[in-house]
Amino acid sequence: MNEIYDVVIIGSGPAGMTAAVYAARADMKVLMLDKLAPGGQIINTNEINNYTGIQSINGAELAMQMFEHTQALGVGFDYRTVTRIEDCGKIKKIHCLEDDMVYEAKAVIIATGTRHRTLGLPTEDKWKGNGISWCAICDGEQYRGKDVVVIGGGNSAVEESLYLVGIVNSLTIVTMFDLTADPMVCDKLRANPKVKIYAYQDVLDFTGEDKLTGVHFKSTKTGEENTVQCDGVFEYIGLEPTTEFVEDLGILDRGYVVVNNRMETSVPGIYAAGDCIVKNLRQVITACGDGAIAAEEASHYVQKLEG
Repeated sequence: MNEIYDVVIIGSGPAGMTAAVYAARADMKVLMLDKLAPGGQIINTNEINNYTGIQSINGAELAMQMFEHTQALGVGFDYRTVTRIEDCGKIKKIHCLEDDMVYEAKAVIIATGTRHRTLGLPTEDKWKGNGISWCAICDGEQYRGKDVVVIGGGNSAVEESLYLVGIVNSLTIVTMFDLTADPMVCDKLRANPKVKIYAYQDVLDFTGEDKLTGVHFKSTKTGEENTVQCDGVFEYIGLEPTTEFVEDLGILDRGYVVVNNRMETSVPGIYAAGDCIVKNLRQVITACGDGAIAAEEASHYVQKLEG
């Protein structure tokens, strides 16, 4: 007979790990599943300055502290890729890719966050992880003293550009609109002699045979085309929710999970928290709040089932 958990949490970012802490403290039998290392997006963040009580902390360090907290409380963790959730009434079956594993739980919390959006160009796949990256903190060091291109002009693009400009030879920003992050930070980038900005551009292709050598793009205003030579590219063109595995449950709105203020979905016993839900502000601290609420409500749900 399969082991039945009180709650299975899918995702181990700040929302998932906070949910795990609260669920464990409610004496629930808890399992966290994630196909990647615990931490979610914050492991790619060099510095977090807006988490109350901690003036500044490296994202990976904060993630490790959160994970150690879950482990101190005895929370189970397994590397699994969830492919679907089967609603069997009082029991939910969580189907995984690896070994066709199926976990059973009385409640489920979806906390899978978001992933980086890509351009969808044919040559993009060729250079993924070998010339094109989505994490300056992870991969920036290999481009020390070299020339790089950052695609995007939002908060992530600007913040990562500020990090990169300190180690690279030159940095070119190619963006569909203009820089849209904090004006003071944008002005700081514009004033740096290492930085050149091409605004209102469409990226057409990546160049190179044996290795990536440049980015080819076209002005949306004049139609003029340019190619910037570079050693590496960092893409920051937005995020999309990691929720395709629950498409059949009817709980999504444009890919994001719809929940109420108790983090309940329309399916009893299934909750969601963090960046994957419909919400206005996606930050570490709001993800943690979502996770705490989801776990508290899930514990009440399980208690009623058992009562």
